[in-house]
Amino acid sequence: MARNRFDQDEELESPFNFENLKKVMVYVARYKWWMIMALALSAVGSVVGLTGPMLIQQAMDIAIPDKNVQLLLRLTGLLTVTILVNIGFNAIRTVIVAKVGQNIVYDLRKDLFDHLQDLPFSYYDNRPHGKILVRVVHYVNSVSDALSNGILNFIIEIINIVFIIVFMIQVSPPLAGITVAGLPVVAFFICLIKPRQRRAWQAVSNKNSNVNAFAQESIEGARVTQAFDRQEENLKIFDRVMGERRKAWMGAIYISNTVWFTTETVSQIVFSLVYIAGAYWFNPMASFGVLLAMGTYASRFWQPIINLANLYNTFINAIAYLERVLETINEPAVIEDKPDAYELPAITGKVEFDHVTFGYEPGQTILNDVSFTANPGESIAIVGPTGAGKTTIVNLISRFYNIEQGKVLIDGHSVMDVTLHSLRSQMGIMLQDSFIFSGTIADNIRYGRLDATDAEVREAAKILHADEFINAMTFGFDTEVKERGGGLSQGQKQLIAFARTLLADPKILVLDEATSSIDTATEQLVQEGINTLMQGRTSFIIAHRLSTIKSCTRIMYVAQGKILESGSHDELMARKGHYYKLYMAQYDTNPQEVKESVI
Repeated sequence: MARNRFDQDEELESPFNFENLKKVMVYVARYKWWMIMALALSAVGSVVGLTGPMLIQQAMDIAIPDKNVQLLLRLTGLLTVTILVNIGFNAIRTVIVAKVGQNIVYDLRKDLFDHLQDLPFSYYDNRPHGKILVRVVHYVNSVSDALSNGILNFIIEIINIVFIIVFMIQVSPPLAGITVAGLPVVAFFICLIKPRQRRAWQAVSNKNSNVNAFAQESIEGARVTQAFDRQEENLKIFDRVMGERRKAWMGAIYISNTVWFTTETVSQIVFSLVYIAGAYWFNPMASFGVLLAMGTYASRFWQPIINLANLYNTFINAIAYLERVLETINEPAVIEDKPDAYELPAITGKVEFDHVTFGYEPGQTILNDVSFTANPGESIAIVGPTGAGKTTIVNLISRFYNIEQGKVLIDGHSVMDVTLHSLRSQMGIMLQDSFIFSGTIADNIRYGRLDATDAEVREAAKILHADEFINAMTFGFDTEVKERGGGLSQGQKQLIAFARTLLADPKILVLDEATSSIDTATEQLVQEGINTLMQGRTSFIIAHRLSTIKSCTRIMYVAQGKILESGSHDELMARKGHYYKLYMAQYDTNPQEVKESVI
């Protein structure tokens, strides 16, 4: 089960699942021809560049001793050409790789974001949003660089090693053997340290995620933090999670640097042995040109090895991030269209619950064998104690969660059998959290129906009496609102969300605590708009203010996972049952009835 605290590390499978690597290589395959072109340019540039030491050898052993100026000039000219060709081809390769890398970032991040749109509410319920965000922004960058530049450089360095060995053998086979003798030592050390290195970078990934999650949570809760004077405590927590992140990072860097240190040490030993062997051990002694050429080749041979060691560190780091990204991409959507799902035709709004049983967690039932029918045009109020399952009922109508047992039918069509788009496009949902997006007020109202005209936007706001405060603003409907509606009161945000729902012109209307943040005077005005909005629509209203639902066609009292009472306001008041006690607890001062209603 997913953990939901910011400071709890997430577990991943070990060892690394190479099936995941195959999945992500699909993104590289889309640009294979660009990659092949970059690889070809690098290979040609490398071969041309490797002729340089042989040209220098000829200059030292032939042209200079023989005082052959013409040969020396030709060799100098060829050396210049090899350098320019190598630089030019590598420059073109760099541009191509940068382009491919950004395309992979675009594709991977787009697919990741697209998948996040389809994941169920339960996925977001169980994870800090900061841990999700860091995967979309930071981890994708690291993975894409490893997939584009890293893979290409890996292949190029292997090609360089092969070509260098060939050129070294052409110059001096014995010295070539000494040069490559240290390679098994480095390979053995890398294989030995690989598991520890992967675990170390997994720890860094976890700690980065924790820091990001706590930072975002603290920013979003800044007002609460200051209201309760929690700044010092939050600073201590942030210091702790940052300290854990620093400790994990330093541990990973320490292990990674041992790879570089080992490779660098072995290369310097081999480099020295080449000169010692050529100058003292060989009989006859190698010429100055051969020593110079072999020294250059030895240096170039170990440079790709060092580069490969660094690339290995990059890959280990990227794999830790890749696992996070693919964990999200592999997360099942759960709430998705069935293979044979069909479009829900235009509906009248009849809703049926047929023996529905549901729980968010296994073994924890919220609704137990619930059945009812809402006819087209009816207004159904759902009341009851907190946690009774009121919001769960409307969530199942919208199919925000899959139903375990029973059926939810709309005009005789099971919500499980129709496409989500055709279902939700005919519903208007006013959630308890009135979320406002960055943009203009008009854009926020138009969010549920993008083709709406300015006149229709203004009319929707007018019906809900939201136009009064909107027109009072400097730029009216073109006023830019900040993230999450910063600068607007809770009541103003709810009025805008109300207008958004009205403009969508749904056949089924869901109002979940729709007037909870509106003052009493504004509520009276909004209630007129609600009555207009509900006309000709099947409406489900969840409200703690029972005065707002007295005129509903039917009121259902939900508790203990069941519908304990159902009827009009007058009928339920006459029964003096659960609803009566709830109503009197809200509007009467009899402590005994208040006590009984809570029980």
